[in-house]
Amino acid sequence: MSERAGPEARILERGYRRFEGVRQGRGHAMRSLMAHTLRRILGLRRPARAKVLPLMSIVFAYLPATVFLGVVALFGRFGGRAQARQLVPDYADYYGFIVSAIVLFVAFAAPEALCPDRRSGVLSLYLASPLTRMTYLAAKAASVAIVIGAVTVGPLLLLLAGLTLQGVGPDGPIEVMKVLGRIVAAGVALAAVFTAISMAVASLTDRRALASAGIIFLLLGSGVVGGILVAGLGAPAEAFVVNVVRSSLEVVARIYGESDTRFAAVDTAVVAAGTAAWALTGAAVAVLRYRRLQVTR
Repeated sequence: MSERAGPEARILERGYRRFEGVRQGRGHAMRSLMAHTLRRILGLRRPARAKVLPLMSIVFAYLPATVFLGVVALFGRFGGRAQARQLVPDYADYYGFIVSAIVLFVAFAAPEALCPDRRSGVLSLYLASPLTRMTYLAAKAASVAIVIGAVTVGPLLLLLAGLTLQGVGPDGPIEVMKVLGRIVAAGVALAAVFTAISMAVASLTDRRALASAGIIFLLLGSGVVGGILVAGLGAPAEAFVVNVVRSSLEVVARIYGESDTRFAAVDTAVVAAGTAAWALTGAAVAVLRYRRLQVTR
């Protein structure tokens, strides 16, 4: 049935052996998970269809800044650069041009980061590594925040750099640094709120399409509820903080020292508290969901 073993044949029974390689710890595991999640969200090393939606969202977010800079450069060739600067919106107003791209990206990023791991059962393998439920969730949240930050911070940085290079930006290095600080603060605030809310919704289902629809419904539905409360039922203007998108953009406006005239009487502390409540609620939902999630190792 089998050939006779040659004189060189040996039977090696090594049994169980401990891993003797380098153990790089929980920090390395989190960084590896973040890198993998970033690649997945952006569609890197995946089929072309996985790259379409993130690429479209990024293009739509950066396109207005590119157009505005092109207008300033074109008018500058004919001596009308200062006049062209009047056509460029203020930094706080720029978000009005890209809010749709931000919502689209938010509705895509978190479901892509969280849902496939639970649906495919890979989550149990991650938790068999040095990762815990909370460090896993923290790595995922950091990845989602980074990619959302690419459309909340990046376009404004491009606009600032372009206007400064063309001589129509803030006056002097100190003013440039002030605007830069406001851009980063506003973009990070938006990214934090949208990351927390989208992670909360995505933690409730393992279906990406359902999670994306839920995120869009929550963001748009909160606007409808806020409008009904303030305009329809005559609730105090403070009730507009129910609107996630509107209250988040109002926080951005306050960072730049501006405000929507409809809510100018609302105290900044109320606006900040309402937006922070949305972020903390979203984070709490995601944390509680993953703490109670049944995972078979």
